[in-house]
Formats: sequence, structure tokens, C-alpha cells
Amino acid sequence: MSRYARQMILPDVGPEGQARLGRAHVLVVGAGGLGVPVLQYLAGAGVGRITLVDPDRVEAGNLHRQPLYRMDQIGQPKARAAADVLAALNPEIRVIPQVAWLDPANAPALVGAVDVALDCADTFAASLTLSDACRDTGTPMIAASALALSGYVAGCCGTAPSLRAIFPDLPERGATCATAGVMGPVVGAIGALQAQMALAVLLGLAPSPLGRLVSLDAAGWRMGGFRFDAAPEPARPLPFIARSQTRAGDLLIDLRSEAPPFSPDARHIPPDGMAALHPPPGRRVVLACATGLRAHNAGRELQTRWPGDIALLALQE
Repeated sequence: MSRYARQMILPDVGPEGQARLGRAHVLVVGAGGLGVPVLQYLAGAGVGRITLVDPDRVEAGNLHRQPLYRMDQIGQPKARAAADVLAALNPEIRVIPQVAWLDPANAPALVGAVDVALDCADTFAASLTLSDACRDTGTPMIAASALALSGYVAGCCGTAPSLRAIFPDLPERGATCATAGVMGPVVGAIGALQAQMALAVLLGLAPSPLGRLVSLDAAGWRMGGFRFDAAPEPARPLPFIARSQTRAGDLLIDLRSEAPPFSPDARHIPPDGMAALHPPPGRRVVLACATGLRAHNAGRELQTRWPGDIALLALQE
């Protein structure tokens, strides 16, 4: 146990807490800028099993903020590359890589098998899908986001409100690291906080991080945060579905202008043309776009004038 001696000396950990970490199973969604420090610190702490879900491959442009990866791993799936490095870092733990998107078809089973889920994804669809699955199963979820010189981490679900309760409204346009940039130490700091929150949940530390959001503004050298224990869940949340979960009779709407409709049965309607859509009663409307953001905002607008069933589809191609 000399590997863990420095954390076992803490009264809140000790041999019993270390044994709890060794028995724990954690889901990490995303092996990018946030996922890298999360994986390093969870593996270093001795978390026994980590299921890692990520569809992407290592690129040279990742390396400035994802120092887990090496030059000779460029082109490899991130999930497998990370699992190889973590096995060398701590052979006492098991990392289970899945080279796949997290979507509503696989999320329930993945979440149902773990003690804590960590949202290190970079799309609204993946984050909200994970949150919905954690809310439904009562699984604690540690959510985080970082962009440019700021970010946040929040303990959701379990005994706390979901991510949808904290952010009931999404922005009109979503910036990404590719469009807005990001500093490596910023995602490192946020990912480290995310890992600490997960360890606190697994160890049962008090006060619990569930129901708390911590923010970082590296431009102004400030940290902040608030509790959201009483944040109400949205009355009519718009659920995401997987492409395999569409069904006959759905009214399929593709909001993308940058690609042809995703299905022969789908109609192409740009977001600014949605006002003219009047769905017939009794049909489910499925709104599709690349990341889920345009679909969510179009769905919220449609809800104001149509009471029917609406689902969202992130194509993520």
C-alpha cells in the first residue's frame, strides 16, 4: 500500500477509504482536455475500475492540453491510447476503453453499472444525455466544462438536481476549443477539481460536492461558485434519442444546412424556417443537427406553440 500512503494518512481516507476506492467503478465520458487529468488522478488514487468512452483519435493539436498522450500515439483511438498509458501508470487498476459515442441507446447500461459518472464530453448532446441517465438512475455525476480561460465543475444528480436544472437554457451558438481556443492549464485545473469531486463522492466526504458548482476565471484570477440544491428541474425537458431509436411515423426534421438530410424520410428545414412548421397531431417530431444545440433551441421554440411529443437527435458524424 505504499503507493497510496500519502492519501491514506488522511483521516478521511485511511485503509477503509482506500479499499472503497479500489472497489469503485467510475464512468468517464471523454478522453480529451478534461478527461486526461481526470483519468490520471483517478488512476493515481487507485480507483479500481474506469470505463472510458470516447470516439475520437489522438491528434497533434490535442497534445498541448492533453499531455497523457505521446507523439507515437497520434492516430490511435484516444480511449485505447489512454488505457495503455494508465495501465503503465498503475497496473493495479483496470481501464475498460470503449471507442464509441455516448448516446441514449448505450447510456443507461453504462451509467447503471457505475458508482459515479464524469462528464468530460465536448457536446451538449453527450452532456445532457449523461445527465438524463444519471438522473433516472440516481447516479452521482460530476459535470465540467472549460473554454478559453474559464470553466466550471458541478456535482449533479444523485441527491442533487441535474445538469438541466442548472442550465435550463442553452446558448444560441456554441463555441468550442477549436473556435474559441483554450489554455492547457485551465482544462487541467478544472479536470483536477472534477477528479477531486468524484473522489469525495466515492469516499463519502462531508460536505458533499453534490449540489455545488465551482467556477474558475483564469483571466481575472478569480474562483467562485454557488449551491444549486433547490434548482427546479425543467417541466418539459426535451429528450435526446439515438438514431436507432427513431420509429416509423416520426416526423424527421434535419436542421443542418451544411449536409444533406440524414435519412430519405427526413425533411430539410433550416432553423429560421421552423416557424412555418405545423406538425400534425399524434406524430412525434424528431429534430436533428450535428451537436444537438440547434435541435434543442428549435425544440424549445416549437414547444411554445405545439403540445406534441418532441425528441432531439445529435448526428455526431
